[in-house]
Amino acid sequence: MRWWKAVGLAGAAGVVATGVVVVRAERRRRAYTPDQVREQLHVRFAQATAAEQAVETTAPAAPETRGLRALLRRLVRRPRR
Repeated sequence: MRWWKAVGLAGAAGVVATGVVVVRAERRRRAYTPDQVREQLHVRFAQATAAEQAVETTAPAAPETRGLRALLRRLVRRPRR
């Protein structure tokens, strides 16, 4: 068997495997009723807001100014994306 045939067969097998994964996910997604989806979204939102509040309450207060160097470091620090 030539190498390009093996590559072609491997590519075809990859496409088939991806299709199987997509079909399974779609079947699972369609199995939920709208009420179940809504309930799950409410649960996720509650978890996200609780986690955000926990991070805010456990985050340390603003650092003390320890001179000009610390002030400049805070001013020059780039914002996170």
